[in-house]
Amino acid sequence: MSAAALSAASAASGLLSAPAAVTAASPVIPDYGDASQCVQNNGLFCGDWFVQQWPVIFAPALLSHIMMTLIAVVIGFIIAFAAALYAHRMQWFAGPFGAVSAFLYTLPPLALFQLLVPITGLTLLTVEIALVAFTLMILFRATIAGLNNVSPDVRRAGVGMGLTRGQILRRIELPLAIPSIISGLRIATVLTVSIATIAAFVIDTGLGSPILKAISSPFNTQFIGAGALAVLLAFAFDGVLALLGRLLSPWTKARA
Repeated sequence: MSAAALSAASAASGLLSAPAAVTAASPVIPDYGDASQCVQNNGLFCGDWFVQQWPVIFAPALLSHIMMTLIAVVIGFIIAFAAALYAHRMQWFAGPFGAVSAFLYTLPPLALFQLLVPITGLTLLTVEIALVAFTLMILFRATIAGLNNVSPDVRRAGVGMGLTRGQILRRIELPLAIPSIISGLRIATVLTVSIATIAAFVIDTGLGSPILKAISSPFNTQFIGAGALAVLLAFAFDGVLALLGRLLSPWTKARA
C-alpha cells in the first residue's frame, strides 16, 4: 500500500471514531432512583419522600426553628422579668413599659421586619429583635399579674415572721407567681413558634423556609410536612412548659 493510501485510511479511521468520542464526552445524568407512585401523582402527603428528605430539608429547618424560638423566648423573658420586678417595686414603671411593649405587640410581624431590615439587614439579628419584641408584653403582664395577685394577708404574715422585702419577694411572692409566669411563657412560646415561620421572608432558615418555597410549587408534601412540624413543635413546647409548671408549683395540681 502506498503512503497516500495509508494516510487516507488513517483519516477515515479518525472520522469513524468521532461519534464514539462525542458519546464519551456527553454529560452524565445522575440516577436519583424512581419516584414513588405517590410522588408521581402528587399525593396529599408522601411519607416516603418526607422520610427521604428529612435529613436534607426538614431536620435542619426544625433545628434552626427551635434555636430561633429559644433565643427569642429566653431573651424576652429576661427583659420582661427584670422589668416586672422593677415595676413591682416602682409602680410608676409599669405604665410606660406596658405601653411600649403593647405598642410593639400590635405591630404586624412583616411590617416590623421591614422596619428593621434597613438597620440590621437580612440577618438573624433582625428576626430575633422582632421575635423578642412580640414576647415582651405577654411575659411582662403575666409576671406582674402573678406578683400583684399575692394576697396581702400572706405578705403581712411574712412581715410578721420578720422577713425583709427581698426575702418576701424570693420566698413568698415569686413562688406564688409561678403559675402565672408559666402561663405567660406558654403563650409567648407558642406565639414565637408561629411568628418565626414568617421569618423566612428575611432569612432562609427555620420551618418557614420550606413552607415558603413550597407555596410556589404544586407538590403538596413539603408544604404539609413543614407546616405539620411547626404545629407539633408548638404543642411540644407547650407540653414541656405545662409539665415544668406542675413541677414548680405542685399545689396547683392539688387544688385541681
